[in-house]
Amino acid sequence: MFEFNLVVSADILGIIAFALSGFLIGVRHKLDLLGLVISSSITALGGGIVRDVILMRTPFAFNEYYPAITVFATIFIALLFRRHLREELERQWLFVLSDTIGLVAFSITGALLAIEHDFNFFGVIILSFLTAVGGGVLRDTMINQVPSVLISDFYGSIALIVAILLLVAHSLWGIQPLSVALIATFAIGLRLLAYTKQWHLPKLNMENQ
Repeated sequence: MFEFNLVVSADILGIIAFALSGFLIGVRHKLDLLGLVISSSITALGGGIVRDVILMRTPFAFNEYYPAITVFATIFIALLFRRHLREELERQWLFVLSDTIGLVAFSITGALLAIEHDFNFFGVIILSFLTAVGGGVLRDTMINQVPSVLISDFYGSIALIVAILLLVAHSLWGIQPLSVALIATFAIGLRLLAYTKQWHLPKLNMENQ
């Protein structure tokens, strides 16, 4: 069984990052204060709730104090910064960075808990993927835009890569904090590189058919 602190730490990091990205999406779509809170909360907690439902346990958002505290603390800080650094907050790079960190953090928690529950290869990958993209899909659906996982550069692929790397690490030498940190660093760097280079998975072109 993995150290509890490893999963909790990744959860908290993912909540903070996704709460910020949800806030930035709300600012971009000119949502009011309630809309900003809902956008941040859904993005930060949605994937974890999906994960816990699949694991047949009480969702962490309903059973623990830290998700709510983290979300509202992040929103509060973001609102303070918005008063003084509005232009910085509205720049695309900050959204991409926060969304990437949240994506990788929740990919890790989904994969680790799936491994802990003895899921098979596909179970680990699926739980990692759903945990990582669940909140973003709910957020994008709520604001009436195509979910990023369906169109964005290398978005969902990162969750799959993280899950596979963690499975390899688990089978070779076990899950260690250092190996998880290295995988997370690699995945964040790969996602940011994919965004910078505009890498995309192949798309089916039906226009000439």
